[in-house]
Amino acid sequence: MPHISYSELKDWKFCPFYHKLTRIDKLDGFTGNVYTAFGTAIHSVCEKKLLNEGGDHEQYFVDTFADCISDLDDSTDVDSGLVDRMVGQGKRIIPEIQGALDEYFEEYEVLAVEMPLMEPIQNEEGYQFKGFIDAVVATPDGKVHIFDWKTCSWGWDSRKKSDKMVTYQLTLYKHFFCQKMGVDPKNVETHFALLKRTAKKNHCEFFRVTSGARKTENALKLLSTALYNIKNQRYIKNRLSCTGGYGCKFYKTEHCP
Repeated sequence: MPHISYSELKDWKFCPFYHKLTRIDKLDGFTGNVYTAFGTAIHSVCEKKLLNEGGDHEQYFVDTFADCISDLDDSTDVDSGLVDRMVGQGKRIIPEIQGALDEYFEEYEVLAVEMPLMEPIQNEEGYQFKGFIDAVVATPDGKVHIFDWKTCSWGWDSRKKSDKMVTYQLTLYKHFFCQKMGVDPKNVETHFALLKRTAKKNHCEFFRVTSGARKTENALKLLSTALYNIKNQRYIKNRLSCTGGYGCKFYKTEHCP
């Protein structure tokens, strides 16, 4: 059955034509780098922490990171010096994860790790929303908390923490989680957990993201707009994304002259 994920929605918002090239035409978009390899490895350690799995977590990270590096595309540039520094950064983050969890939530019960979502989208017959929630925990006050691990360098500034498109990830996860589990949205809170590679201190930071009714409505409206354009094969080029930010790899190529 056709589905759409948050990452696909983000690609469409970046540029509908980029979405066509990568998601419809299956041209190579972003295939990963040492930073995504680091993220995958440190996420694996976070899962072990939540599930109270013992063992040498630092060595597990080192081994998993090495495996992720070896799995990168042959064309990916791998700076061995950067990889070595990242190993040290990961080793500084890992000891702080459990303490940050305990300080932020105090008393909590882990309900799920990597919870899959594949939920029907209202008024979008035949389409489902696909996602994976990094973690779901419950606290004694009756609240359920959804959070997503994010690796970064020194942290996020206030603008990024409140960025509409960034926070829509948790807004949509919350909506479809509540739909799946039959939970009242008023009893669900959403959070990001930053794993900061180059920070001087506080290498693991949690912060809450508000996801109320108005924000949910706006996120679902964007999702509906994207699906309308995708289903009707309307692939408009967003010229602001050609060179803005990190730019687009297809800019001024045979695929997007």
